[in-house]
Amino acid sequence: MGDKGITRRDFVKAGAVTSAAAGLGVGALKPTGLWAATAKVKGPVKVGYQAINSGTLAGYGEFHKMGVVMAAEEINKMGGIAGAKLEVNFRDSTLKKPQAIKNARYFVDSWGADFLGGVDSSGQALALAPVMKRLGKPIMITHAATEKLTEIEVFQKGIKEIFRICTPTYQDGNAAAFVAKNLPAKSWATISPKYEYGYTCWRMFKRTLGKLKPGTKFTAESWAPFGTTDFRSHINKILDAKPDGLYSTEWAGELITFVKQAKQAGLFKKIKHVMFPVGAAMDVLEGLGKDLPDNIWISGRYFFMYPDNKRNNDWVARFVKRWKHYPAYVSETGYSAMYAFKKAVEACGSKDAGKVIKALEGMTLDSPAGKRVFRKADHQAMYDVPWGLTKASSKYPFKIMGKQVVIPAKACFNRPPFKGAGSFPPFKA
Repeated sequence: MGDKGITRRDFVKAGAVTSAAAGLGVGALKPTGLWAATAKVKGPVKVGYQAINSGTLAGYGEFHKMGVVMAAEEINKMGGIAGAKLEVNFRDSTLKKPQAIKNARYFVDSWGADFLGGVDSSGQALALAPVMKRLGKPIMITHAATEKLTEIEVFQKGIKEIFRICTPTYQDGNAAAFVAKNLPAKSWATISPKYEYGYTCWRMFKRTLGKLKPGTKFTAESWAPFGTTDFRSHINKILDAKPDGLYSTEWAGELITFVKQAKQAGLFKKIKHVMFPVGAAMDVLEGLGKDLPDNIWISGRYFFMYPDNKRNNDWVARFVKRWKHYPAYVSETGYSAMYAFKKAVEACGSKDAGKVIKALEGMTLDSPAGKRVFRKADHQAMYDVPWGLTKASSKYPFKIMGKQVVIPAKACFNRPPFKGAGSFPPFKA
């Protein structure tokens, strides 16, 4: 992650996540809510957290850990969760479904976890759903974005143990369409990952934009397999189609590679309207630096400059002081997940899974990303995330969002019962 990135040795030096760190400036500006602890619980409160910490995407695991470690330090310095110390056990999830399941079973059956968190892969999240039902412990998903997790596993199948604190594919597909509606582009094409995430987001984008702006044409699709390092054939296919706009859900290192190759091919000069739903991820911004063109629409699960208020700005300042790094979106979601568990336990005065699940359902959490509300029907956290146009800034060594547009979650998230015209945006006023 560059010279200012955190290494695994840094985490070892930081000590156990239950230790209190001096000089963090902990105070009132943490995720808060209406409830205070009504009774102390027998501790510790144990959270098993898994994220990818190996291979080309290992940086995501480090970003997760920064946020979770920071939350645990703060919570324990303030007296823990209902008087009990918070302990977190981290394990590498890789990207394989069997490993995610193995981790979950270890956390609960061997380590005695009260709650689980993390998970980067949508495939892993879906595979974990029936496992969590059998294990009987709540899990807070902090990255995996598939809408099927909440629409099918929670709402339709009734697996109450699953919660998600990050935005799902609705932000990437539906919200992008609301932004595209106001652009002069009349035709769109995509270069996106050749797996479920890419297909789903493009399908949402087309469906929603087609309703918002009838007559829009979708002229070309090019699907890049996971691990693609040469995007030239995909770029040429799109350039041959001559669309007005390009929509791409490429992410992480593949998005960095794609942008560099697209820039060499002159794509950004020929296609004026470009949208990257995961372009605001910190690894992408830092990885591209000044190479990311200006006036590209980007978004993410969280962007460190939004919302521009005291709570978020103070948290970012503390994060930078603690880690010498700006927070990635998984840093924020991991951080806020710990506070969600804290609030739920203190609301019901218990670590009992059933009671905590009921406390989480419908719960409001004030967090760095803004106010989150966990929908009771499907356990999806509702909160707003910006889209913005890239621009250079003398303050940062990477591009940031200039002009911002915020599509409210209530306007772009699919709604229960997730079938019929009334479940998909745009909604009637």
